[in-house]
Amino acid sequence: QVQLVESGGGSVQAGGSLRLSCAASVSSRSWYCMAWFRQAPGRGREKVAHILRTSTDYAESVKGRFTISQDYATNTLYLQMNNLKPEDTAMYYCAAHDFCASSTAWKYWGQGTQVTVSS
Repeated sequence: QVQLVESGGGSVQAGGSLRLSCAASVSSRSWYCMAWFRQAPGRGREKVAHILRTSTDYAESVKGRFTISQDYATNTLYLQMNNLKPEDTAMYYCAAHDFCASSTAWKYWGQGTQVTVSS
């Protein structure tokens, strides 16, 4: 069982930065693929980035601007977001799954944290 709690969202102007955090509680020492997804109003949920041990992957729209990382000592997942754009405005969700699925059918989800970028 995994519980995920996001924090760090907020409102920034275009070009600004935010760092999202996701505190993960795990009942057993299992390796999970961890990811950040986002969902804008009226749009489907999309995967922003995922990380499994040292392997990472990013959506084309955020490459070079966002960085996903994980602190195993504290079981915390991060998403550093730089040079934010208005189109990055969305609810951001932390997720965990047994493998790095390309779909949105991930097993565990956080409650989400809102990111709003104004122009």
